[in-house]
Amino acid sequence: MASTHILSAYDEELQYLTRRISEMGGLAEQMCTDAVRALVNSDSALAQKVIADDVGLDQSEREIQEKAIITIARRQPVAADLREIVGSLRIAADLERVGDLGKNTAKRVIAVQGGVPRKLARGLEHLSDLALVQLKEVLDVYVSRSVEKAEAIRLRDEEIDAMYTSLFRELLTYMMEDPRNITTCTHLLFCAKNIERIGDHATNIAETIYYMTTGAQPEGERPKDDTSNTLGAANS
Repeated sequence: MASTHILSAYDEELQYLTRRISEMGGLAEQMCTDAVRALVNSDSALAQKVIADDVGLDQSEREIQEKAIITIARRQPVAADLREIVGSLRIAADLERVGDLGKNTAKRVIAVQGGVPRKLARGLEHLSDLALVQLKEVLDVYVSRSVEKAEAIRLRDEEIDAMYTSLFRELLTYMMEDPRNITTCTHLLFCAKNIERIGDHATNIAETIYYMTTGAQPEGERPKDDTSNTLGAANS
């Protein structure tokens, strides 16, 4: 009876981590969606909400860390259970950074005076759609633990990179055409990079899920198609 009780309590501790990761993922996803909406609509109130929501996301990460440390000390897990706990810590850290990226984008809303030109707004929205679909899908994979889907998400990261490079080029063009656009476009460059980084963190999560499920790291380098550094050098 005692061993059954201990096993049940252990399962509940692992389920707690899974549940809290899913909650963190939902909040991080909403924050990033709201941040981009606030940016393209010049919605300062929504931007302030995103900034305030980050406090809750940070608290969730701390609670997951504390629970994971206590579980490791108490249960001394090995093999798959240890990978589950370590993976939870890694994913929580990635989700916390996703929230920071949403918050940092929201902070730019007030700085971007006069709104975002419609063509650039569409580019930002498209980039955001790609990154947030990637994030949503990887959170679904966290529940299903599909190795095949985790690997597919990892290999799709270059699509976001290519869109970011295209938007980067467009923003540079706006700045060169009219120096009055430089301040706004500089803020938008930072926002675009924040959004692109959401995709990177989704890819990190996919790699962690792969490790949690198989006990091995994915083979080969993840594909990249971000040539913005080259473009910047060419135009400097």
